[in-house]
Amino acid sequence: MQTMRYRTSGGEGERVRRGAISRVAGMVALTVALGMIGFLVAGSVASSATQSNGTVSLRKTNLGLILVNARGHTLYLFAKDRNAKSSCNGSCARFWPPLLSRAKPTAGTGVNQSLLGGMRRSNGRLQVTYNKHPLHTYALDKQAGQTKGEGNSLFGARWWAVSGKGRAVVKVPSTNNGTTTTTTTTCAYPPC
Repeated sequence: MQTMRYRTSGGEGERVRRGAISRVAGMVALTVALGMIGFLVAGSVASSATQSNGTVSLRKTNLGLILVNARGHTLYLFAKDRNAKSSCNGSCARFWPPLLSRAKPTAGTGVNQSLLGGMRRSNGRLQVTYNKHPLHTYALDKQAGQTKGEGNSLFGARWWAVSGKGRAVVKVPSTNNGTTTTTTTTCAYPPC
């Protein structure tokens, strides 16, 4: 049987320190690797949240028939936008991700292809427009068909779901009998 010999200068204390240093170095390397994987996955998820094939469809929701993206998430217009240009950038775009497309947007069921278009954002990416409204989703709409962004007044103006005619869908407050009605505006950019 073979016996192992250790240096006697540091004794058992040195062996313990070397083992501890090796374990700490291994843990640091593992933490860095997991952090990099998490960073790459998060970047991929963030990119796919706003990136799409540019398909816009209609979906029935609590607001009636409204525009949705390929995942069924509500599309909103921002009342501050003018002349087919988006006023939502930076932190605004993190809460209200623009609907981006790599190619010409396509009309899904019930959507008028002639109202679909695109505009270049400041970073050069193509944002989908409908009736000249740059389209956005809302970060807090986690499931298809949710309309949590409807009527919010954030980043300097109101956010509205978009009808099939390309107009703001304005939810009217409840009346005495507890019913809610939904109307669409007749102007291109609310408030009128």
